[in-house]
Amino acid sequence: MDVMEAVAIGAAGVAAGGMNAVVGSGTLITFPTLLAFGYPPVLANVSNNVGLVPGVLSAAYGYRRELRGQRRRLIRFGAASLLGGLVGALLLLRLPDAAFRRIVPVLILTACVLVLVQPRLNRWMKARQDQRGAARTDGGVPMWLGVLGTGVYGGYFGAAQGVLLMGMFGAVLRDDLQRLNAAKNVLASLVNGIAAVVFIAVADVDWAVAALIAAGSTAGGLLGARVGRRLPPTALRAVIVTVGVTASALLIARS
Repeated sequence: MDVMEAVAIGAAGVAAGGMNAVVGSGTLITFPTLLAFGYPPVLANVSNNVGLVPGVLSAAYGYRRELRGQRRRLIRFGAASLLGGLVGALLLLRLPDAAFRRIVPVLILTACVLVLVQPRLNRWMKARQDQRGAARTDGGVPMWLGVLGTGVYGGYFGAAQGVLLMGMFGAVLRDDLQRLNAAKNVLASLVNGIAAVVFIAVADVDWAVAALIAAGSTAGGLLGARVGRRLPPTALRAVIVTVGVTASALLIARS
């Protein structure tokens, strides 16, 4: 790894950490960056997941004030996230590399669509919150299963799992959106964390790549939690979608 490659991967980690704190989908920055430097898709995904764990943890820490009073919710949904992340990570390791190469372009493009529709989703969520008031509910078994499914997706690949969580939360849970975003960061950190434990135990990890992404995403996560709301969301979404479509094209061309 030369200096320019290291700088590029570290910078992608900073961008991903900030995006994960505010929007989600940071994987759509780091994963394509690794592909562009020639890393095999599964190795890139595994190393990226391990590297992003400190970033999502720092984002959750940055939203610690909004987490007050959510202990019961986090324990309940945290169990679903841990189980889902474990299943997703095992699926990644058990399915053949060729299956990952075929599936991931579809997942990336789906994530790009979710990022594009997020403004409309946010408006819809806000309207539902205004109509239904401030009382909270846990959403019952369907919500728990939805969080479980999102965890499986996150353990397998992970791009836009935060968007999926916020969509479900906004549709069902009656609470302030910033508090829901804080809960989303915690659940994403659990999914990434359990998947990282599995990958470290039984998979090949490029530790130089993981360390660069970890350092960058930690700084980006803290920065995103502090100033992310001031960034122009349209520009962020444009970058995410452009990089995601490019990554899909790269994978399709190599398959």
